[in-house]
Formats: sequence, structure tokens, C-alpha cells
Amino acid sequence: MFTATLLTNPETPVLDRATVESLRNAWGGGDAIWLDPGVAAEFPLEAVPANLWDVWSGLQPLGIDLAVQPGANRRKRLLIADMDSTMIQQECIDELADEAGVGSYVAGITARAMNGELDFDSALRERVGLLRDMPADTITRVIRDRITLMPGGLALLTTMRANGAYAALVSGGFTAFTAHIAAVLGFDENRANTLLIENEKLTGHVADPILGKQAKLDALLEITARLGITPDDAIAVGDGANDLAMLTNAGAGVALHAKPSVAAQCNLRVNHGDLTALLYLQGYRREEFAA
Repeated sequence: MFTATLLTNPETPVLDRATVESLRNAWGGGDAIWLDPGVAAEFPLEAVPANLWDVWSGLQPLGIDLAVQPGANRRKRLLIADMDSTMIQQECIDELADEAGVGSYVAGITARAMNGELDFDSALRERVGLLRDMPADTITRVIRDRITLMPGGLALLTTMRANGAYAALVSGGFTAFTAHIAAVLGFDENRANTLLIENEKLTGHVADPILGKQAKLDALLEITARLGITPDDAIAVGDGANDLAMLTNAGAGVALHAKPSVAAQCNLRVNHGDLTALLYLQGYRREEFAA
């Protein structure tokens, strides 16, 4: 058995009964269950429809996301999440670069690296090199003034942890940012790269080894083994090419507002919903969200 989930942005609840029932009838699905009126609904299916991605494409202009996944083991015991443009709305290195006056140049490199066009490690070293001699306290100011949380993140963390899940923040960004975001949202642990600092200034270097694509996959495998579960018990979320190995090896890998080349390689794609989409994909009803 499989489950089809339709969802949209909670800020613009455009999902209507006619759309859900039309698709359910076309696919011969079971009774629809509304997880949140106007926002998310699901119904069971015997098999993955042959025209899934055609229907998905047709719903995108309406602001509706569609996912079909196995119906069993949907409520996961591990959340493993990227940070930049996933748990927060910015790329932390771009924000630091903007303070250094090289924001546009660095943002271009970041976009290409996240789209898989550049080697992640080399691109990170080049961008960090441009931050040389930046006062270290700039990081604190950037976190305070420039970083905003992705909507739905607190509900996602609070609800999953209230239901016994473990949460890990695994980022190709920097520990100075992940430590703060992990504390604010309630992650159990965080992993990221370390900016090297001397005499209260950035050196322009990052500590080895760099946490990139392989390190994110390693984190998934290490954490699940430590918890005595399997990767099938994990839901992963990210948006960049360095997230792909983690996304494709987790039981549920969600490409959230992802680069097109990344989303194309993932079965669960959320372009309109916020982070609460990960709860709806696990079958949580809105009234089950933890306060």
C-alpha cells in the first residue's frame, strides 16, 4: 500500500476538496483524510500511479505539492536536516560575505555549488578565503540581524521530539551558526564546518576535514546505527547537491524548495509547503502538532 499526500503553504491554504476528490477518483484511491483543512490531505493507494509526475507538474502552478510514498513506517524516529535554506531562510556564508563587501560574488559561487556545478570542498575554501581578517564578532551580528528561521521548523522539531524522535542538524555551513540554530529549535546534536579564528579575526581557512556530501551521508549512517535504527527510520530534508546522498539514502528524503537538479533526483519534493510539510508527509494531523 502507498499513501498520496497533497499539501500547500499554510499561509495560503488553497487545497480544496474538489482537487483532492478528483485525484482520488482518478487514481482509484481510498477515502481521503484531511490532515489540515485547506492545507493537507491524504488517501491510500494500491500502487504508484504511472502518471504521478505528470499530475505533480500539473498541480505545481496551483501552488499544490504532491507526494506518493509507501504507507508503512511513515512516522520516523530520526530527523536529519540541512541548515542553510532549509532550517533557516538564508545561506550563512552569503550573509557573511555581504558584510565583507563580496556578497554578490560569493552568492554566485554558492548557487552553483548547491546546484552541483562546482566541487563543494573547493567552492567552500574559495568563499571562506574571501572572509579573511573579518572580525569574529561579525558572526554574532549576522546571526542576530540577518538570519531568520524557515517557517514551520519549530513545529516540526517540537512535534517529532514529543513523539520520541531524535533530531540532528547536519550542515555544510559553520558550527557558529548551527550551534545557535540547534539551541533555538531544539536539535539534539549539530554538525558543521569550523571557521578558524586567530586574534579575534577569521583566518580565511576552515578546519579539516570539510563536512560535505559524504559527511552528511556518514552522519545519517552513524546516527541511525547509534540509535539502533536503520536509515529507513529517518526523514531527511535539504535543498542542495551536497544533501543528495543523505536524501536518497534516508527512508524519506524531502527536497525542500530545492535546486531543480536536486529535486529531480528525489521522490519527495516540497516547493510550496513550509517545514510542517514533513509532518503531513508522516501522517500527522494539525491537531497533533506539539505546542
